[in-house]
Amino acid sequence: MTTAPTYPLHSPAPWAEVVPGYGPVTVAVLLTLPDDGYIYEVVEGVLVRVAGSGNRATRIALRLGGRLVAYADTHGLGVATGADGVYKFPGAETGLIPDVGYYGADRLPLITDEDKPIPFAPDLAIEVASPSQDSDDMAAKARLYLGAGTRLVWIIWPQSGHIDVWRGAVVTGPAAVLHTSDMLVGEDVVPGFSYPVADLFADPRRDR
Repeated sequence: MTTAPTYPLHSPAPWAEVVPGYGPVTVAVLLTLPDDGYIYEVVEGVLVRVAGSGNRATRIALRLGGRLVAYADTHGLGVATGADGVYKFPGAETGLIPDVGYYGADRLPLITDEDKPIPFAPDLAIEVASPSQDSDDMAAKARLYLGAGTRLVWIIWPQSGHIDVWRGAVVTGPAAVLHTSDMLVGEDVVPGFSYPVADLFADPRRDR
């Protein structure tokens, strides 16, 4: 008689769901999973997943990521990654895939194998929340990033049109909440970078 693999009843990643049928896994598994419409991550050795993004969330992530790539490349500051870039956190079997990630050029020497997950947490993590994710879910994810060494986290809320800005090692909540009258800035993580929040949320069908 065989026993099915066990997995936690409660997800260590409240923003996602545990994938049934998997025991403990390594972050490397994220490079082998099929493209089936889900986005997978590993948290404390547990495989979790969220559904793919809708049109609005995808547009926002690509718009901001494209601007960040262009700025970082032009100024030689670092590398921006998209929604398939795996970051393996140090000292833990945890790997997250931000909608947009960024790390400074000074960390490039730490990448010794281009075909493996990036071996550190991003300096900047950008997450676009889905309608099924609430503030507590995304706060948990922001704290996980910050605890692993990420210096700045932007949680984008397309439905309400605001952005939570997280920073610091021990935090109880966002350091700032930005609205469409505000400017999103890279602070000392991406020096000189700025982007109007209103432009980020602009609907191309109406705001022309």
